[in-house]
Amino acid sequence: MTQDTTASMAEWRVTLRSTLGDDIVLSETHEMLPYCRDWHGDVTSNAVAVLRPRSTEQVAQAVKLCRELGLSIVPQGGNTGLVLGATPDADANQVVLSLERMNKIRQIDADDFSAVVEAGCILSELKDAIAEKGMFFPLALGAQGTCRIGGNVSTNAGGINVLRYGMTRELIFGLEVVLPDGSIFDGLSTLRKDNRGIDLKQLFIGAEGTLGIITAVSVKLTPYPDQVATALLGLASLDDAIKLFRRARRDCCDLMSAFEFMPPLAFTLAKEAMPDLPIPIAADYPAYVLMEISGSGLVDIDDLMGRFLEAVMEEGIVLDGTIAASQTQARNLWLIREGMNEGQAKRGMHLRTDVSVKLSQLANFVADAEKAVCEAVPGAVCVSYGHVGDGNVHLNVLPVAEATPEQRVEQIYKAKGAINAVLDRYQGSISAEHGIGRLKRADFETRLSPVRRTLLTALKQAIDPNMVMNPGCQLKIAPNS
Repeated sequence: MTQDTTASMAEWRVTLRSTLGDDIVLSETHEMLPYCRDWHGDVTSNAVAVLRPRSTEQVAQAVKLCRELGLSIVPQGGNTGLVLGATPDADANQVVLSLERMNKIRQIDADDFSAVVEAGCILSELKDAIAEKGMFFPLALGAQGTCRIGGNVSTNAGGINVLRYGMTRELIFGLEVVLPDGSIFDGLSTLRKDNRGIDLKQLFIGAEGTLGIITAVSVKLTPYPDQVATALLGLASLDDAIKLFRRARRDCCDLMSAFEFMPPLAFTLAKEAMPDLPIPIAADYPAYVLMEISGSGLVDIDDLMGRFLEAVMEEGIVLDGTIAASQTQARNLWLIREGMNEGQAKRGMHLRTDVSVKLSQLANFVADAEKAVCEAVPGAVCVSYGHVGDGNVHLNVLPVAEATPEQRVEQIYKAKGAINAVLDRYQGSISAEHGIGRLKRADFETRLSPVRRTLLTALKQAIDPNMVMNPGCQLKIAPNS
């Protein structure tokens, strides 16, 4: 950092504090560190300052000021993203704008089955408040105790309930957004049918803060599913898991809310993270499925699950299984799925992928991709798991245990290349639910068609001509001349 840059940074910090207030601006390195480090701690950066506004009006004021000073803004929610979308990468002229203080639930309307909530509200707290009113917000993520609804919308988060309820995009009525010039787009309507031209909220869902800062969200609610049946099943192969899914989709119809597959290694990884976690099924089957059906009212969910599993076990599709007899047991089954992620993290830096293919191609893709990884990185361990019903697989790769940090980086690079090469043959997506951020930008850009690139560039330049919002995230675009 040059002396001139250091002087400019000091001047910027003085101006930010004097205009916005000391309560809103953090500028000491130790204060900013939690906001400048990614979720897994793999990347640590810095920023001019961290801004923590308490209202939409303060966000707008901060955006206008940053624009005047020539500072770029990296919006941040719970900082739980996995693709560096909320991590600053140019400390000389970027500020982080955290929405964590904007955490109010403005309204829950039981008659309208809707809620309006500020972007900084933690997802689990929103779900709990809604449940107290007898309703349900179906977005469910492993990080829901930390992630915030604005970030969920900005990344179009997926999660375990996509099969039944869809991605975050399908759970949103409207948005309030501060635009790059500091103006406020108020689109918080809860109308279910509103066909007045282009649906502007869709521009910001999944945009990862590159077009504006989401400050509030109006969401769709459903009746609370007071009947839930959760089962962990052992199968002979991933092919059988897909066969089971097709059968479950037919027999359980829209009452099936989750259908996850896991390898036997999942139990080992989960126990490494949670040594006391009970494992209620033998850990030596080639494939496992964690399945959940849910409902309310007059439907008998337990009977449906029992009859379904009796039939598929008689046919030999399922070899073994257990049904949770209580909410605690159900939670423990889901902890195997969540603990598997923590177990991978305990083994150090590794490749985390988030890809999707057609459901009919899922088993073949996993087999081909794992083979390609083993050829590219002998000794590496593949951990393939994910959401069978939507074709989304997290094909993660653990480098050779004895590898040095430098060797791990090289092995991760080779494994990613091997997986993406197979994915391209299958015409799949490099990001099913995590977004692009900065981590996947190069892979994203190399796969963009000219027409799609032109449209995305035109959209960014029209809404954010000065490239104030999250520059370097998703696409690298120069400011308008």
